[in-house]
Amino acid sequence: MTDFAAVREAMVDGQVRPSDVTLYPVIEAMLTIPREDYVPEALREVAYIGDHLPLGDRRVVLDARVMAKMLETLAIQPNELVLDIGAGLGLSSALIAHLCEAVIALESEGALATEAEAQLARHGVDNAIVETGPLADGAPKHGPYDVIVIEGGVGEVPQSIIDQLKTGGRMAAIMMEGALGRCMLGRKSENGMDWRWSFDAVAPVLPGFEKQTIFAF
Repeated sequence: MTDFAAVREAMVDGQVRPSDVTLYPVIEAMLTIPREDYVPEALREVAYIGDHLPLGDRRVVLDARVMAKMLETLAIQPNELVLDIGAGLGLSSALIAHLCEAVIALESEGALATEAEAQLARHGVDNAIVETGPLADGAPKHGPYDVIVIEGGVGEVPQSIIDQLKTGGRMAAIMMEGALGRCMLGRKSENGMDWRWSFDAVAPVLPGFEKQTIFAF
């Protein structure tokens, strides 16, 4: 039987720390949350391999390094409300819940949302609420949010998502240009979003987050 606690510690020491993740709350969350319980059953034994894990339809569980660096970039505070877009089976929301006051886990696929809710409840994550609906619509009824995390690639962030972020709030997204990607940190001001590069990363573009093509006639 796999000693997942030992494998989790090896993941943190071999993948997360060498990626310049230094915030103690993020390290603690990565050491504490059982990643193997939040991936498809068939992938439990490879939950810590250091790569994205497929969920189907351009959906993935993000590589631990990418997820940890996104959380490091955002520096989520204990009093903040977070929207986690594309929560999948709940791993990202469990990690975020470890850092914040409350997290809204948004998932578009009903089967994934049901399993995420069950796993979060099983592990006693009582500051996470799972919502089911189109990812690009966000979850406006719970907002506005201090932080928004997008768990996948983005061609373009819909204005509907930006509108749900508080002025002064932060957003992390993996911006994709073809096969190349960059994780960007956005801060919202009265004038809109100010984006800056955080680190290089790639992920499949989420449904509803494709770059809009403008046709000229």
